[in-house]
Amino acid sequence: MIRVEDWAEIRRLHRAEGLSARAVARQLGISRGTVLRALASDRPPKYQRPLKGSAVDAVEPAIRELLKQTPTMPVTVIAERIGWERGLTILRERVRELRPAYLPVDPVSRTVYRPGELAQCDLWFPPVDIPLGYGQSGRPPVLVLVSGYSRVITARMLPSRQSGDLIDGHWRLLTAWGAVPKMLVWDNEPGVGKGRLTSEFAAFAGLLAVKVHLCRPRDPEAKGLVERANGYLETSFLPGRTFTGPDDFDNQLSAWLQIANRRQHRSIDARPIDRWEADRAAMLTVPPVGPPTWWRFHTRIGRDHYIRVDTNDYSVHPRAIGRTVMVRTDTEEITVTCGNDIVARHTRCWARHQTLTDPEHAAAADVIRGEVIHQHVARAHAARAALLAPDSLGIEVEQRELGTYDRMFTLIEGGAGKEDT
Repeated sequence: MIRVEDWAEIRRLHRAEGLSARAVARQLGISRGTVLRALASDRPPKYQRPLKGSAVDAVEPAIRELLKQTPTMPVTVIAERIGWERGLTILRERVRELRPAYLPVDPVSRTVYRPGELAQCDLWFPPVDIPLGYGQSGRPPVLVLVSGYSRVITARMLPSRQSGDLIDGHWRLLTAWGAVPKMLVWDNEPGVGKGRLTSEFAAFAGLLAVKVHLCRPRDPEAKGLVERANGYLETSFLPGRTFTGPDDFDNQLSAWLQIANRRQHRSIDARPIDRWEADRAAMLTVPPVGPPTWWRFHTRIGRDHYIRVDTNDYSVHPRAIGRTVMVRTDTEEITVTCGNDIVARHTRCWARHQTLTDPEHAAAADVIRGEVIHQHVARAHAARAALLAPDSLGIEVEQRELGTYDRMFTLIEGGAGKEDT
């Protein structure tokens, strides 16, 4: 086989210099047949290794039959069914080539969104440590909503991904919008639901009168708008910023989103803010009743007058000891009520495994504890007095002055007199 340079030179000598094949062969020192083959080909020579058979060729019909019956059959199961005893690498490569022919076609369509139709939702976990207080830092999730028609983005950091925090985050973002899309699109987030909505989120959807669509597993294209928004936040908002806490993060993010929603969006060839009024006008109204009252639980206050929310303990006024209270929680505040009496109100702590004590609760506990101790002392004195009292049978016991005993033991002047013995 000749080199590409020789092939190019043969063609140049023959076509540009006008030399015959024999003359070219004589000048380059190669055979005339090689020259004729080079002149007959319009493509440069390319070395190709002769194909060798693969060990998988013998079992390919069996593989095709298995894939025809079950297109998604794992390679390990196929190897077991066909009795494969060699390495899985070459078998996996062949199955990867054959499988697409047996899988159903699943094209992704380009969707055109109508005003007010839906908003795509997701949790974004920014790769930056946020100070949470008490010497702790973490990476709390950020709830991101993108309206389908206008592409307006809104977002808020949450303490956790539990249903209560997700519901409260939705409520605050939608209240800021002043409208509710007719559908919320979610993937299989545990706090929202896997396959079916959680009872809390189903109640929230009923309050909003919206449909919550749960995407199929491993189908990121179904909510590509919010996925791209997450990437946009990570590459355009986050770099070069520092944060003093979740509130500072939300303040900076809110200010940045006001600018971002005024940028020219390439896919719609418009600014999201210019389409927002038409989008919001077609949405539903925000209901007058808020959902945080639904995220609550009841518990009985013990002598250790604290309640636990997530991983933190919050003090309760000791007057609620022994009584059943209702704990209401949102992303900002913990409220504990006993009947109509508010017995605790704390700011939500984002750090973990902390004990938060209201000074008023601690002072009240000290007062009550002091009263209890005083009562115990009073009871002890009463019991001692009862022991020292005259016998209940009426027998009088002589009581001497203490000085008598001092003189008996010569502790004071006078010694032990005869009348004292």
